[in-house]
Amino acid sequence: MKRLCFLFCVVLSALSVSAQDFNSWFQDKTLRIDYIFSGNDHEQHIAVDELCQSPRWYGKRQHLAELPMEGNGQITVRDSVSGQVLYRNSFSTLFQEWQSYPEAKTIDKSFENVFLVPMPKRTVKVTLDLRNNRRQICASLTHVVNPKDILIRHIGEKGVNPYVYLQKAADTTRCIRVAYVAEGYTKAEMPKFLEDARRAMGYLFSYEPFKSSRNKFSLVAVESPSEDSGVSIPDEGIWKNTAVLSNFDTFYSARYLTTLHLKRLHDVLAGIPYEHIIVLVNTDRYGGGGILNSYELCAAHHPTFRPVVVHEFGHSFAGLADEYAYDTEEVPMYPHDVEPWEQNITTKADFKGKWSNLIGKDPKAGFYEGAGYSPKGVFRAYPDCRMRTNENPEFCPACKQAIQAVIDFYTK
Repeated sequence: MKRLCFLFCVVLSALSVSAQDFNSWFQDKTLRIDYIFSGNDHEQHIAVDELCQSPRWYGKRQHLAELPMEGNGQITVRDSVSGQVLYRNSFSTLFQEWQSYPEAKTIDKSFENVFLVPMPKRTVKVTLDLRNNRRQICASLTHVVNPKDILIRHIGEKGVNPYVYLQKAADTTRCIRVAYVAEGYTKAEMPKFLEDARRAMGYLFSYEPFKSSRNKFSLVAVESPSEDSGVSIPDEGIWKNTAVLSNFDTFYSARYLTTLHLKRLHDVLAGIPYEHIIVLVNTDRYGGGGILNSYELCAAHHPTFRPVVVHEFGHSFAGLADEYAYDTEEVPMYPHDVEPWEQNITTKADFKGKWSNLIGKDPKAGFYEGAGYSPKGVFRAYPDCRMRTNENPEFCPACKQAIQAVIDFYTK
């Protein structure tokens, strides 16, 4: 019996090691899977839209079957024969956020979503799950991908947008790749964009723990020209033809700057070394937005460019939650009897493992009510933080350790 148990453990160990061997399962290419999410406040639907292949894979090559954080959704690639998990990643989406708004009670809408996975060598099954604010799977789709499928579109092999390396990591085999994308800059304005991209990079690395881990990042600036200069501002009746068709007034919030055109955004980036995306928008109006493992947008010419571009990267890269609350209303994004997956807020439903290591060591560490858009029932770790106000000069220690954990996940 002991021998059988030993052999079983050896087999499991071998499978685990094999799953982490990138070259055993994947080609050095990217499989881009486009989905359409649709529904309303109480139901969700997932459909495959299109599959594309581009040269080279620029995502993680270690921890392939592990997640950096839970997210509001997950994509999982399994071997079609054994069912073994080969690759996983987590994400959040604008669609899921929209479901919490009143409009979702009265109408169905659809949203584009794009996910990147390494191109498999053999046929795989891909499962995409969406989770509600109780961390329960509420929609799921599994489909088969044959890497030899002749209808997988080839992109990024020619006509690649010009890009400039702002910085290369010390070890490009274990690094975090970020692309700054020009939005609302005409071809003649590209020198201004490159200047803005360098400023944004400098701002990011002025904050810890990014500053101490700077040599683990490779960053490029993508010169994606727009026909019009500026950005769409619907509440002023302004509509522009820009590279990724972004706009203010997302979900009727004046400062919420996003793009719903995810396919267009990734078309702009086809053939370019990237995983994380920061879109710099040529506008002096205040605004921005950040969505986990999707993208960040930020107004590049507002006086708050420095704190906002770093704050939004806290969302899109590290999955940090907003630590502020609205005085006039409570947005029910976090049920008070469910522990949020985000590492910098808690409802105290299942707090262990977040910033418990700081309590008692740092006199300021504790539970401060008012976070996650709720004045009551949701708590943050410190009185103030870069994830709470633009005025605070740094991330709080709880956020710093959460960001460092994500950096380590991608680079160790």
